[in-house]
Amino acid sequence: MGNPRVRALLLFFLVLTFGVLILGGQMINRDKPPIPERVKTPAGDTVFTGTDVNHGRNYYFSRGGQHIGTIWGHGSYLAPDWSADFLHRMGLFLAARHNGLAPGEAAGFSQKDFDALDAVTRARLSALVQEEMRANRYDPGTGTLAFTPHQAEAFQALARYYTELFQSGNERMGLQPGIVKTTEQGRQVTSFFAWLAWAAGTPRPDAPHTYTSNWPYDPLVGNTPLPDTIIWSIVSVILLILVTAVALFLYLRYLREEDYEPKLLKDFPEPAPTASQKMTLPYFLVAIALLVVQIGLGAVTAHFTVEGTYFFGIPLGKILPYAAARTWHLQLAVFFIATCFLAAGLFIGPFVGREPKKQGLLVGVLFGAVVVVVLGSLSGTWLSIAGMFGGDGFYLGHQGYEYIELGRVWQLLLIVGMLIWLVLVLRAILPALRKEDDAGGLTHMLLYSAVSIPLFYMAGLMYGKASHVSNAEYWRWWVVHLWVEGFFEVFATVVMAFLLSHIGAVSRGFALKTTYFIVFLYLGSGVIGTFHHLYWTGTPTPIIALGAVFSALEVVPLTLLGFEVVHNLRVIRAGGRTYAYKWPIYFFVSVAFWNLVGAGVFGFLINPPIVLYFSQGINTTPIHAHTAMFGVYGLLAISLLLFSVRHIVTRRSWSDGLLKGSFWGLNGGLAAMAVFSLIPSGFYQLYHAVASGLWYARSPEIASGEFIRFFSWMRLVPDVIFASGAILLLAFLVRGIWISFFNTAKAAPAAKR
Repeated sequence: MGNPRVRALLLFFLVLTFGVLILGGQMINRDKPPIPERVKTPAGDTVFTGTDVNHGRNYYFSRGGQHIGTIWGHGSYLAPDWSADFLHRMGLFLAARHNGLAPGEAAGFSQKDFDALDAVTRARLSALVQEEMRANRYDPGTGTLAFTPHQAEAFQALARYYTELFQSGNERMGLQPGIVKTTEQGRQVTSFFAWLAWAAGTPRPDAPHTYTSNWPYDPLVGNTPLPDTIIWSIVSVILLILVTAVALFLYLRYLREEDYEPKLLKDFPEPAPTASQKMTLPYFLVAIALLVVQIGLGAVTAHFTVEGTYFFGIPLGKILPYAAARTWHLQLAVFFIATCFLAAGLFIGPFVGREPKKQGLLVGVLFGAVVVVVLGSLSGTWLSIAGMFGGDGFYLGHQGYEYIELGRVWQLLLIVGMLIWLVLVLRAILPALRKEDDAGGLTHMLLYSAVSIPLFYMAGLMYGKASHVSNAEYWRWWVVHLWVEGFFEVFATVVMAFLLSHIGAVSRGFALKTTYFIVFLYLGSGVIGTFHHLYWTGTPTPIIALGAVFSALEVVPLTLLGFEVVHNLRVIRAGGRTYAYKWPIYFFVSVAFWNLVGAGVFGFLINPPIVLYFSQGINTTPIHAHTAMFGVYGLLAISLLLFSVRHIVTRRSWSDGLLKGSFWGLNGGLAAMAVFSLIPSGFYQLYHAVASGLWYARSPEIASGEFIRFFSWMRLVPDVIFASGAILLLAFLVRGIWISFFNTAKAAPAAKR
C-alpha cells in the first residue's frame, strides 16, 4: 500500500464513487414527484394546494415527523406509514363508491367489508379502483392535478378521519391527544399525506410504475414489485459472492501471516496524562451517562407498544409523548457515540504529537459548549413536539427527520463545535505531521479522517425547511450513512491503528496497510451503497440498481473480520491474565462480531430491493439498527474510551472485574434483545407485509397486536441485563476518576486485575 500508484488508484476510485453519488442526486432532483400548485375536481373546485402540502409537511415534521409514524417507509414503527395508510384507505373508499355506496357509507367501508364480497365483485372493484387511481392527471404546464369526484370525496372523508385521529390521539398508535389543534391544521396534514399517497400510487408519465417504483405493496391499488427489484437483487448476490472471493485473495496475498505476529509491550508504567487528556474524562463520563439515559428511554419507547401512552398506569404521554421519547432515544445514541469519538480524537492528539499551550483549557471550554448544544437540542425537540413552535420548529425545535432531529440552529452550533475540535486536534498532531514526510502516512490519515467528520456532517445543511422530501432524504442519508457509518468508522480505524501499533499489537506498517485496505473496501462500496436507503423515496429506478449492487458489496469487508478476531484474541492470550489492554481489546473483538452479525447478516437482510420492498418500514429494520448502531458504533466508542482512559487514570483505579461485568452485560443483553424480541417481531410483521401489504402490517391489529405486545414484554429481562452493563461501565469510570484524582488516601489493595 506504500506504492504511490496504488494510492493514486484508490483516490481515483474514491472520487469516482462520489461522482456517481452526486450524479444520482441530480437524477433524484430531476425526477422527484412534482408537488402540484393546485389539486382540483372536474368542476374546477379546489381540493387542496401545494401550499397546503408544504404547510402540512412543516407542521407534521415540527410535531415529531418521522417519530409519529413513517412516510415512504422512513420513521417510527408504532403508528402507521401514513403514505401507505392514506393510499389504501382511498382505495377502499373508491371501491365502496363503485359498489354503489353513498359517500358517508364509503367512509366507513373497511378491508373486512371488501373481503366479504365475492371474488368476482372484488376483482371488478379492484380493476375500477386501479383504473381511477393509476391515471396520471397532473399537468406540468399549469401545475394542476385533477382529482376525480370520488377521489375528492375520499380526500374530504380522510381529512375528517385524520383530524379526529390527531386531535383525540390513539393509544394503540402511541399518539397523544392534541397533535393537531384545529380543523385547518388537520386538513393541511392530510394534504401532505394525500400527496405522498398520490406519488406512491400514480405512474410516472414516461413509465408503467409509480413515482415510488410501485412501493408500498398493495394489490388493491395495483402496487406490486417491479421486475427490476427481483433482477437487481439476484445480481447483487452474485456480485457479492464474486467480490468476496477477490477480497479474500487480496487480503491473504498482501497481508501476510507474519504481519500479525504481535510484539507486545507488556510492561505498563503508571500513566502520565497531559492536561488536555485529563480533560477528556468529563467527555467520557457524560457520554456513558447519556448511554444509561438512552437505554432507559429505549425501554420506555418499547413499552408504548404494550400500554400506549401510559407507563404502568402513569399517563406518561402527557409529559413525554412517544415522539419525544423516541427522538431523545436516537439523539442520545448519536451524542453518546460522537462524544466518545471526539474525546478519543482529543486524547490521541498529544499521544501522537505534543501538548500545545492551554490545550487543556480549550478542551474544557469545548466541553461546556457541547453540553449547551446537547441540552439545547433536547429541550428544543421536546418543546417542538409539545406544540410550542406550531409548524415552525425547524430552526430551534424539531426538523422531523430521524437522526437529524435537532433544530437547525443547534445543528449549526454543533458544526462550529466540531470545527473547534478539528483545530484542537490539528494543534496537537502538527509536530508529528511535520515529521512525517509521507503525505499518505498514518498521521496524515488521522488528519484526513478528522477533517471528514465536520465536513460530512455539513451535508445535513444541504436541505432546508422548504426542501422536497426526496431531496431532503438524499442529503439526510449523506449524514446517517456516510458520516456515521462511513467516516466515523474510518476515523476510528485510524485511531485504533495508532493505539494498536503503540502497544505492539501490530506494526506501524501493517496498521497503515490495513487502514488503506479498510478505507478502500468500506468507502468503495459504502458511498454508492447510500442509495439502498432511497429505493422508495420518489427516486428513479436506476437508483435501485446502484443501491442494490453496492450496498451488497458493503458486506465484503465484514467477511474479513474473522482474521481480525483471531488476531486480537491471540494478542490477549499473548498478553496474559493481567494484560493491561485485555478488556479494551475484548470490546474491540465484540465490535468485529457485531459488525459481522448486525451490520453484515442483519444489514444484508434488508438490503436486496425485493426484500426491502416488503420490509421497508417494519420491525425488521430495528434488528439491524440495534445490533449495528450499538453493536458496532456503540461498542467501538467504548473500546476507544477504554484505550484512552487506560492512559489517564491510575493503575490502581482500573477494575477488570467491573469491565468484565459490563462486557457481558452489554453484549449478552443486546444478543438476548435481538433473539427474544426484535427478530420474532420483525419476521411476524414481515409475513403480514408480504401476505397483505404494508398498510396491514403497520395497522394497530399487527403493530401493537397481541403477538408483538408479548415479544415487547420479552425485552424486559434483556433490557435489564443490557442496562446493567452500561451502569457497570459508568461505575467503572466514576471509580477510576475518584481514585485517580480525588482519593488522596493511601492506596488500598488493588481491585482484581
